[in-house]
Amino acid sequence: MSVRKREWTTPKGEQKSAWVATYFDVQGVKRQKTFQKKKDGDRFAATASMEVQAGVHVADSATITIEAAGKLWLKSGDAAGLERTTMDQRRQHLNLHIIPTAGTVKLTKVTAPWVRAFQDDLRERGRSAAMVKRVTVSLGSILADAQGRGLVVRNAVHELSRARSGTKASEKRAKAKLRVGVDIPTNGEIRAILDAAAGRYRPLLITMIFTGLRASEARGLRWEDVDLKRGVLDVRQRADRYGTVGMPKSEAGQRTIPLPPMVVNTLKEWKLACPTSKMGLVFPNQAGNIEFHNNMLHRGLWPAQVAAGVTRATSERDEEGKPVMAPKYTGFHALRHWYASWCINRKSDGGLELTAKAVQSRMGHSSIQVTFDTYASLFPTTDEAAEMAAAENALFAINAT
Repeated sequence: MSVRKREWTTPKGEQKSAWVATYFDVQGVKRQKTFQKKKDGDRFAATASMEVQAGVHVADSATITIEAAGKLWLKSGDAAGLERTTMDQRRQHLNLHIIPTAGTVKLTKVTAPWVRAFQDDLRERGRSAAMVKRVTVSLGSILADAQGRGLVVRNAVHELSRARSGTKASEKRAKAKLRVGVDIPTNGEIRAILDAAAGRYRPLLITMIFTGLRASEARGLRWEDVDLKRGVLDVRQRADRYGTVGMPKSEAGQRTIPLPPMVVNTLKEWKLACPTSKMGLVFPNQAGNIEFHNNMLHRGLWPAQVAAGVTRATSERDEEGKPVMAPKYTGFHALRHWYASWCINRKSDGGLELTAKAVQSRMGHSSIQVTFDTYASLFPTTDEAAEMAAAENALFAINAT
């Protein structure tokens, strides 16, 4: 590895100079890189020399652009058999956010400061904080795939993530806690929805309310997975938004959930009226196929809320100038949150008062940490005032003796 000064004269007679680092890469190919300052050339030479010795060096001319690496990343996902929804998200992140912002940048130019600038650029283009975070994760995944192909040495996204690991606690503190009446329906709202639910979607709503099933799990539920005699339901598969049936989100997603009498009785009645389904689905559409998620919302959850008066005012106005009312809770995850709160709440408050581990099992969370991160604020706390008073009395009783 050498760094030497190169001088030349332009056709106009101007004297020019630069510093050229010359070396042989891992494959024995002679490489050159030019710098305006000797200190920059020396710094590169020191780093490149160690990388060559370690067998990990990649020359700028031997790497590819982020766009090209992203296309290889998509091929890797297809080859790994990733779910269609996951691949859709990858393509959206790559084509809508990464390529327009930095598609022509070479992988060797991606450093931690560059990643920060990339994030700033995304924000200036109107991306939300959540979208910036998700796109950055995808960029890190692209770099990881490129590392495995020997196209880049460093993964600046992962380096930046490790450097910022000390801020994760503050990020968690900044995340808003789930609130009853905002994110989680109140018990009164659930009772109103149950009273108002009617038609072919009533069994679906009752089952989701009292089992905490994800919408995809409800769409993929089969009668063979429901034991009405024992009063249990087994989650063994799910159906994504495209109607593709597969395994639950994680190994913990395969679980058994006990059914309260209301669900058992409702499903017994529904089984007699349920449309015939070749797949044996519990909640198929009228043709016996996997139900569309939008139908479950627009024809099931939302009308039940409106009928129950569980609504919110929108900015739109009707002919009389009154605010147009819309369903208060827009997705089925609100019902899942309520089920978790029902499992956690004290028996004296109408809950099941289950342990955190039992709640994790019922919800199908991949780890107990997920349960605590999501629902920690819902777990009952001890009466600290009473405990402190008792401790104080005990202390003075000891001193008195």
